[in-house]
Amino acid sequence: MELRKYGNTDMELSVLGFGGAEIGFQQAIPEQVEKLLGSALDAGLNVIDTAECYNISEELIGKTVSHRRDEYYLFTKCGHASGLELPDWDPAMLEQSIDRSLQRLKTDYVDVIHLHSCSEELLRRGEVIQVLQRAKEKGKTRYIGYSGDHKAALYAVQCGAFDSLETSINIADQEAIDLTIPEATKRGMGVVVKRPIANAAWKTGEKPENAYAHTYWERLIALNYEFLRADIRESIGTALRFTLSIPGVHSAIVGTANPDRWIENAKLLDAGLLPELMYNSIRARWKEVSGNDWIGQG
Repeated sequence: MELRKYGNTDMELSVLGFGGAEIGFQQAIPEQVEKLLGSALDAGLNVIDTAECYNISEELIGKTVSHRRDEYYLFTKCGHASGLELPDWDPAMLEQSIDRSLQRLKTDYVDVIHLHSCSEELLRRGEVIQVLQRAKEKGKTRYIGYSGDHKAALYAVQCGAFDSLETSINIADQEAIDLTIPEATKRGMGVVVKRPIANAAWKTGEKPENAYAHTYWERLIALNYEFLRADIRESIGTALRFTLSIPGVHSAIVGTANPDRWIENAKLLDAGLLPELMYNSIRARWKEVSGNDWIGQG
């Protein structure tokens, strides 16, 4: 699998990474996760992304692949108390949360800790950034980053404190292509993309049951991309290749609890990047249809 140098860091990330939300929220069993992550690592995946609030995700990752820790880069996020007694974003809580994440993941350090969709107001106050900087000084993380979208993400990029940006980009969510990615690239930041296939909101042909994908469904109705009328695997492949064709993007995080799905997604990239004509047509359609309120989705 193709590797891309992650900004000014010393990491080279696989273009397709694993997102740990689904295994946590679906409460996957360890045997299922061991097969899923083991086969992904064997196939060349080298980045695993999770968060403190993804239910049992961190624990599952720690139980199943911590013995292969030198084979992958490990990203997690902090900001939500998720069972700790202090309130969200309290600096003392953040420190406790980082230590809890390391315990759950069965590791002494992570490669990146991202602030988890922190508001611009909190970023400007500075205390939450200082917590991550102290964690870096203590060796609990090698790099620090911001995970989020829209104006808060732009401030995070421009403030100069972070090594990494995790943000939403896909065929239905293109604000970051103009707003934050060029700024991040100029500053040598690594960029990892969440929701790279827009939650495949079109896959059933009907509005998804999960409200998390409703905004994308509504946007895709308006965008009316012709390629979404193709076979579902082909259309997902086109969507994923679009995201990875965006200049400045280093890796796309795809979440699944299906042990075979990551390998299937990796095969979709065999065709390489999108042809320039198709990429430009998707961008042009977005610019033609999108409204000012079509901001990045967390």
